[in-house]
Amino acid sequence: MLNGLVWSKALIFLCLAVGLYFSVRTRFMQVRGIAEMVRLMFRGRASDAGVSSFQALTMSLSGRVGTGNIAGVATAITFGGPGAIFWMWMMAFLGASTSFVECTLAQVYKEVDDRGQYRGGPAFYIEKAMGQRWYAWLFAIVTIIAMGLLLPGVQANSIAAGVNNAWGVAPAVSAALIVVALGFIIFGGVKRIARFAEIVVPFMALAYILVALVITLLNIHQVPAMVTLILSSAFGLEAGFGAVLGLAVEWGVKRGVYSNEAGQGSGPHAAAAAEVKHPAQQGYVQAFSVYVDTLFVCSATAFMILVTGRYNVQAPAGGFLVERLPGMETGPGYTQAAVESVLPGFGASFVALALMFFAFTTIVAYYYIAETNVAYINRRVHRPWLSLVLRFAMLASVTYGAVRSAGVAWDLGDLGVGLMAWLNIVAILILQKPALQCLRDYEAQKRAGLEPVFDPEKLGIRNADLWTRPRATPAVSPAAPSAGLHEPRGGGSLS
Repeated sequence: MLNGLVWSKALIFLCLAVGLYFSVRTRFMQVRGIAEMVRLMFRGRASDAGVSSFQALTMSLSGRVGTGNIAGVATAITFGGPGAIFWMWMMAFLGASTSFVECTLAQVYKEVDDRGQYRGGPAFYIEKAMGQRWYAWLFAIVTIIAMGLLLPGVQANSIAAGVNNAWGVAPAVSAALIVVALGFIIFGGVKRIARFAEIVVPFMALAYILVALVITLLNIHQVPAMVTLILSSAFGLEAGFGAVLGLAVEWGVKRGVYSNEAGQGSGPHAAAAAEVKHPAQQGYVQAFSVYVDTLFVCSATAFMILVTGRYNVQAPAGGFLVERLPGMETGPGYTQAAVESVLPGFGASFVALALMFFAFTTIVAYYYIAETNVAYINRRVHRPWLSLVLRFAMLASVTYGAVRSAGVAWDLGDLGVGLMAWLNIVAILILQKPALQCLRDYEAQKRAGLEPVFDPEKLGIRNADLWTRPRATPAVSPAAPSAGLHEPRGGGSLS
């Protein structure tokens, strides 16, 4: 019932409309700026206060690339038909501009926490740019609940399901192993999270895409028919899927937002942690992460499932329009069956491993996002025990999600995503001006042949306190993430 209220057609329309609006306002920077996105992705270095641009990218990707890229794609096909994949692509294309706006705002209004590390996100820019502390608190509390309690169970559930399908391991055993591994990471702090994501995320994504490419090439004769099927069913032109036209849009957008998180307000937390000279730089990088998530990883899953024909499509009135996997519930089993059909004895285990990496790094990213909002609250009302409560609550959520049914886990997760999206999208529509100013300023400095540097006072942007303080600029070693020599702005303190 709650999901029906939160994920109404109004939110579906809002996600698409806002993406289109920001695409027009940024003059389709997601197309014009692709070369700049790739260039910036590998530039910049870590400092004592912030992580590098690449680390921030992998931190945000660890949150974006998760069970939504495997089980979520299968769910979109089951309830929306193959046409849902087109609307996932559309959500990624339009959502890249939305991601640019929210992540640029996060950089403009970031802070330094008590440990001298950058923190930021929607709660920070809502308070500083909008001046509505109650709204900022509301977002922070909703995000802590969503990321700390509602969403981790989805990832844990998919890990347990994938492992059970592949090796017959009981969900309770999977839950115990996830809790031990997660505890080691989340009690190690932000730098450990960044190092973990930097190593694991690129490796797992590339391996997964390569296997998908192999399976697609082995079924190359089916590719033209598959592409035609996606496009025709996306607009109700395929007779068999005309009945699910509205559901194709709904589930494509719903799973697109769940997967790439554009507009949800989760990506800005990782973006704010980066050490950059201009906020727009992280806007570009995080826009590219939306492409990586949906156009690459989600498409890899969709192609494997569709090209091998290992999927079911549920009819709106009950029964199935297509049932090629009788008795199998939607989820990671579709992808496992697809890979297994081409690479027998390898598919189920490979997808289970990929799902373990995807989902586990997403849980870690959820913790970082929730912890950032706890840090926001702690700076206003000192409650140091909140972080400890969050850690144990999250471990409990993971345990619960792993042993519950998939339906319960996904309902809770969708509820968390929808609540965050409503609050954040309204905020960035109101606060768009500083982000658009940053884009124009960055492009103007590039055209003048300069290395862009951000000066909020010149642009008339207020309350960007961290950018207006003197900054030490000694040489930085390109070594390990924690080996940077930059001093945090303001000496690492806001006092």
